[in-house]
Amino acid sequence: MQSAWLSTHLRAARPRVLAALNRVFGDIDLAEDAFQEASLKALRTWQREAPPRDPTAWLIVAGRNAGIDSIRKKNRETLSAPEDLEPGFDGTHPEDELTRSLDQSAFRDDVLRLLFTCCHPVLRKDQQIALSLKIVAGLSVDEIARAFLVQPKTMEQRITRAKKRLQAAKLPYEEPDAVARANRFSVVANAIYLFFNEGYSASQGSVLIRDTLCEEAIRLARLLVRLFPEEPELRGLLALCLIQHSRRKARLSPSGEAVILEKQDRSTWNRKEIAEGNVLLEAALRKAAPGPFQIEAAIAATHARAPSYKDTDWQELDRLYIALQHIRPSPVVALNRAVVQAQLHGPAFALDRLCDLEAPLERYASFHSLKAALLDEAGDGPKARKAYERAIELAGTDVERSHLQKRLDGLKPVKAI
Repeated sequence: MQSAWLSTHLRAARPRVLAALNRVFGDIDLAEDAFQEASLKALRTWQREAPPRDPTAWLIVAGRNAGIDSIRKKNRETLSAPEDLEPGFDGTHPEDELTRSLDQSAFRDDVLRLLFTCCHPVLRKDQQIALSLKIVAGLSVDEIARAFLVQPKTMEQRITRAKKRLQAAKLPYEEPDAVARANRFSVVANAIYLFFNEGYSASQGSVLIRDTLCEEAIRLARLLVRLFPEEPELRGLLALCLIQHSRRKARLSPSGEAVILEKQDRSTWNRKEIAEGNVLLEAALRKAAPGPFQIEAAIAATHARAPSYKDTDWQELDRLYIALQHIRPSPVVALNRAVVQAQLHGPAFALDRLCDLEAPLERYASFHSLKAALLDEAGDGPKARKAYERAIELAGTDVERSHLQKRLDGLKPVKAI
């Protein structure tokens, strides 16, 4: 069994397994430890035996019993021996009766339930989203820090404090009522948005696209739309995810290299997903309550409508980015608008817009890669080279580094004086 296959299946199963274990134990730390034990057991067992038909169910059973064994050990250390714990799971066969009989319906919406728990109002909003990405999406502290544009140590402290506050609050692990859901849905939606973004463009690792994260985010967004059918922003979120995910086959070459939007084969875009996204977006916009997800979905839809890169409606995109910057100002939005401004007004104009973004995006690889491309287009090869080198230093994935290195290698050599 190849380790890549194992890693893929463990990553794919993680959200549902961890959510199910948290429902069993009502303890996030114990659930995480139990999942790790189950994963180690899977790595040992699945390499010497046939993999299970349902890896998620197998991991839930293995993790549940690992957690029970951990509780028993602690109870023995405190001279307590409760009688209501089930026997431990030895993991000798991946298709045992307990795994086969697991009631999947009982665990169906555990991921969404866990998201609502992580987004409880006892936590600050930044803690809610950070904890959601750590617990539900399984992102590393470094990956989450990149998403928030902060140092990893700062993010680690934020997550640790959030977990302690949740534990101290002794919250029941149950589906929140309608009022609680309504109070928290916007934070949950933001967590799903960042969840999808990490799948769409991984911040670290050997791959650029993590399909399982994108698909799980889309599944959760669908659940939110069903819970809150009158909320236009949730339709906008689902539309955005679907339209962006529709391009996945075109974003990588057959050899696994990144393909920029300008060079993508648009015939491979999933038109069914684009059509569904457009219907959702139109329904949302009819509510006349535009929000950032709807605007981002409109940006994605504008790209999807264009028959080619050069035929893109750049004026419309500029108007949409102005609206987005007004509703949700951020240096990343300004950076994306600079790409549009380069098309409308040329590289020199866009480079001038980047000056104000230098400080907030100093550790953001995409800032330096865009700066490098604009400098190259403007004819400043030496500065473009330095910008590409900095982007490579900051790039989180092997695919991104390889793509940037090729761009760097493609620059004209510096002439000796």
